[in-house]
Amino acid sequence: MENTDHKNGEKTQKKVNLIHDADLSKSTSFSVWTRDSSVLLGGFFLTVFLVAYFWWPLAKSELTEIDWDGPWWLDIDWLLIGIFAFMSFTIIARANLKTDVLLVFVGFCGGLAIEAWGTQTNLWFYYTSERPPLWIIPAWPIANLSIDRITRTLDFFLKKFSKERDMEKTLKVSYWVIFVSFMALMFFFVAPTFDKSYTIFSLVLCTAITLTPTNYRHAVLVFLAGAGLGYFLELWGTTRRCWTYYTFATPPLFAVLAHGMASVAFWRAALIIKIIWNRLRTLIPIPRLK
Repeated sequence: MENTDHKNGEKTQKKVNLIHDADLSKSTSFSVWTRDSSVLLGGFFLTVFLVAYFWWPLAKSELTEIDWDGPWWLDIDWLLIGIFAFMSFTIIARANLKTDVLLVFVGFCGGLAIEAWGTQTNLWFYYTSERPPLWIIPAWPIANLSIDRITRTLDFFLKKFSKERDMEKTLKVSYWVIFVSFMALMFFFVAPTFDKSYTIFSLVLCTAITLTPTNYRHAVLVFLAGAGLGYFLELWGTTRRCWTYYTFATPPLFAVLAHGMASVAFWRAALIIKIIWNRLRTLIPIPRLK
């Protein structure tokens, strides 16, 4: 009986992996610019413009730091420009509004929840003292799109230069090492806020995500992509004192890795939404989510 259950579990896992592989293969063409890239890039710049317009004092304070009469290039925030340019390029790569709209929605909702948790529990705070600041929320869906593109690129090269059998075994071990280590780090980092319901819910959610892997390879790649981008975002934000963690590290390791876990949570949330939506379409004539 145990052997039968084990074989059935392996078959189910293989089916899930095939589904993810099929989703990824749809976007592995060599064409970077698609017909939806212009729309997505335009939406990105429009968002940046609106944030600068409605929160002009914040943008003005940045501009006043530059000595325009002197060597202004020494005062330019090149790290911010580099992050901005990188994210601009990645979000237009193989853009597809049919799938990207869901990524934007999940990133927006998830980012709002994360910022509310962190600022309400004082794990971190912004220089404007807003809890949370609405002007930072649009950065989450943009980052989610960028992480999706990074993940697809990592998956492409992994398939190209690795043997399938050895790769899956290695990634399965890597999954448990990465996620269990993160949970231990998270438990230690958020310990001062164990009396907050926000923190308890976050711990339960992250534990549930860790214990229910749907695709080891994709989860590891999403985590690495999120943490990789998260390092530069956190480096900029903490060194510029835009936001500060209670440990005053610039940045703390937990904050960097938390971007990886958040990315996995967004990916899993998108999968759940797809399942619910596609189940509903059997009852109601609505378009199928790809």
